[in-house]
Amino acid sequence: MATVTLSNVGKTYAGGVDAVRGVDVEIKDGEFVVLVGPSGCGKSTMLRMVAGLEDVTRGEVRIGDRVVNTLDPADRDIAMVFQNYALYPHMSVRDNMAYGLKNRRTPKDEITRRVDEAARMLELAPYLDRKPRALSGGQRQRVAMGRAIVRQPSAFLFDEPLSNLDAKLRVSMRGEIRRLQKRLATTSLYVTHDQLEAMTLADRLIVLRDGAVEQVGAPLEVYRRPASAFVAAFIGSPAMTLLDARVSDGQALVGDHVVAPAAVPAGEVTLGLRPEDLRITRDGPLPMRVDYIEELGAQRIVHGFVDGQKIAVTETGAESLPADLRLSVDPGALHLFDVKTGRRLPQTVTRPEAVPA
Repeated sequence: MATVTLSNVGKTYAGGVDAVRGVDVEIKDGEFVVLVGPSGCGKSTMLRMVAGLEDVTRGEVRIGDRVVNTLDPADRDIAMVFQNYALYPHMSVRDNMAYGLKNRRTPKDEITRRVDEAARMLELAPYLDRKPRALSGGQRQRVAMGRAIVRQPSAFLFDEPLSNLDAKLRVSMRGEIRRLQKRLATTSLYVTHDQLEAMTLADRLIVLRDGAVEQVGAPLEVYRRPASAFVAAFIGSPAMTLLDARVSDGQALVGDHVVAPAAVPAGEVTLGLRPEDLRITRDGPLPMRVDYIEELGAQRIVHGFVDGQKIAVTETGAESLPADLRLSVDPGALHLFDVKTGRRLPQTVTRPEAVPA
C-alpha cells in the first residue's frame, strides 16, 4: 500500500489542448478516492497518467516514495480494472487471474494460493475452470477485480468498471467493491461520471471540470457545501435547482418574491436550492406552477416553475396536487453563488429557531 500524490500535474495534447491542468491532490494510504465529473473533464486522463498509460506533460506523479513519471506501467506496482473487463477469451477464469503472476515468474504454489483466496473472496470458486464467455457481466467484472487483487499492488486504479452493467447489477457491484476495498485497505483511485456511484463509494471526492479540480472533500461535505454552482448542479440526484436571483436589504429574492434572509452583499446572485430543502405549504413565499410529477414510490419529485425558472421539489405525500403551489425554504438551506465566477459566496444565516424568544 502507498500514498499516491499528484503535484501540479498537467497533460497537453497535440494542438495545445489541455486535458488536465495543474492538479494537486494526495490519495492517502488505504484511502478510496473517486474522480468524478462529466464526460471530457479529464478524469480518465488523470487515471491513465497515474497508471503510466499516458505521458505526463508537466508536474510529478508519486506512488509511495517514488516519482513514477518515466516508469513503465509494469514497474509502478499498481493494478488497473477497466470498464471492458479486458479478459483473455481463450483462457479460463483461473488462467486470467493468474496471468500477471505467471509473467512475473511467481512460484506456482504461491499463484495457486493467491488465486484461490481471491476466488473465495469474490465468490468465483465454482467458475475457475470456465471461459469468460460463459460468465455474466457481473461475474466477468469480478474476474477482472480478482486479477488485480492477486497482484497485491500498492494501489488499485478503476476506470469506470461498472459502466457496462445494468442498473440493478451496478448497485450490487458498488457494494461489493466498497466492502472489498475496506477489507484489503488498498489505496484506490476510481473514475466515474455517475455521481451517485461516486457518493456511495468514496472516502473523498475529487470533482473535475475542464481538466481542473473544482472541489475535493468527503461526499457529504461536497453535497452540503458545494464550492461552486457547477458542483452544486452536478452532485445530487435530483440536482440542485439554480435560480437567477438578487439580494436586497439582506433578503434573497427571486423575481419579486422574498425567499429568505441572505447575509451577502446586495446584487445579482445565483441561488441554489436542494429539492429536499423545499416544502409545499399554504402560505410559503414562493409561488410554483406545477409542470409534471415523477412518482418514485417512497417519494415523488414535483417539477415546475418559479418566476419562469425550472425548479424541483421532493416530497413523500400521496394526495393529488393542484397546478399552483406555494413553497417555503429553510433559511439555513440557501446556497448562494457569484454570478460571474460561479464560486460559493460565504454567508452567515441565522436560523429562526436560533433567535432568542
